[in-house]
Amino acid sequence: MQASAIECRGLTKQYGDVRAVNELTLNVADGSFFGLLGPNGSGKTTTIHMLSTLARPTVGSIRVAGYDVLKQPVQARACIGLVFQESALDRSLTVAENLHFAGALYGLDATTVEQRLAELLDLFDLESKREVRVAALSGGMRRALDIARGVLHRPRVLFLDEPTIGLDIINRRAIWRFISRLRQEHGMSVLLTTHYLEEAEGCDEVAFLRHGQLIGQGQPSDLIRALGHYILEIETDQPDYYIEQLSSELGTPVQEDERLLFAIQDEDFQFGALQQRLQHEVRALQLRKPDLNDVYIWRNQPTGKGEAA
Repeated sequence: MQASAIECRGLTKQYGDVRAVNELTLNVADGSFFGLLGPNGSGKTTTIHMLSTLARPTVGSIRVAGYDVLKQPVQARACIGLVFQESALDRSLTVAENLHFAGALYGLDATTVEQRLAELLDLFDLESKREVRVAALSGGMRRALDIARGVLHRPRVLFLDEPTIGLDIINRRAIWRFISRLRQEHGMSVLLTTHYLEEAEGCDEVAFLRHGQLIGQGQPSDLIRALGHYILEIETDQPDYYIEQLSSELGTPVQEDERLLFAIQDEDFQFGALQQRLQHEVRALQLRKPDLNDVYIWRNQPTGKGEAA
């Protein structure tokens, strides 16, 4: 059985009358890339706070890198790297000064910090920015430096909370390249949260949260495959009529205002025939491959369709 980087059982966090996380059980394999997915308010950040020793659960147990987080927090923290939505960088200091300061906090000697600093600046394409103040960096560069700071002490487990939030598509892709390089070179386990679900398709495994509860978990490819071969989108000002007309043929759709989404199981679905039949009756008609966004949409339905075995 593969060792676990993170284990939690029955994890619950109560704030007064609000249950932010409700009986969450997860197992993240050692060396894996794990995505914790869901919209704002789903409990992702609260979960990371508990897993990383920053918040004590109301109920439940946690082990990180083999250490009991509640009984051995100091040992667990030594194995953890943290990068949160809000930057931990001092904008008045240079890139190098920020990393040297972080190294001192981690108890690293100057020689070790300088060696790792050089490696990380190369890894994150920041060599030319070494003596530049953080305030002068782009948003993407600051985010890359935040991650470099979080792994300076070479943790066994890295927590990334919305690492690409607020970045444009070019910088978001760059951050993902950096994370991929980091894992290849250092082999650390990574747990990230994001509400950009399409970004998580490169994860080894993902878990979906809604209102603090786990509503699905598995490998992205398995979850997508289980949903269906295609997604049929119909945009119409008569959604109720087409639900009645097509449900017996195509299954029950998900309705989003005037848009209907049907999960098509038949690999040989005859889209052309349906298109010919409906093209003059509906505003838009599209057949496409499903993705993790679709998995999450269906997971939020009462039937829970799309669950992988």
